[in-house]
Amino acid sequence: MDLHLLVDNLTNPALLFFFLGILAVQLKSDLEIPPNSSKFISLYLLFSIGFKGGQELAHSPYDPEILWSLLFGIFLALFIPLYTYFILRRQFSVANSGAIAAAYGSV
Repeated sequence: MDLHLLVDNLTNPALLFFFLGILAVQLKSDLEIPPNSSKFISLYLLFSIGFKGGQELAHSPYDPEILWSLLFGIFLALFIPLYTYFILRRQFSVANSGAIAAAYGSV
């Protein structure tokens, strides 16, 4: 086993923040991310995911499988929020149904 790889994985910032969150809950801390920072982090993650995906697509040759994957992804991004909204609309208000459906669609 490569010890260097283990140390790199255990010092990953995402993993360390996950452990920090667990520790903060256990210590009953009032640790929170300021609203402006959380908006910045959300936008940063969206841009970085899109940029990384675009880079990987630019390095791969054109393939019909890529086109079908993109079309299927777009279809799911539209279909999941629509049917989720109508299912949730039976139990919740319009605003709550829309918010939950949008959350499912973004995932």
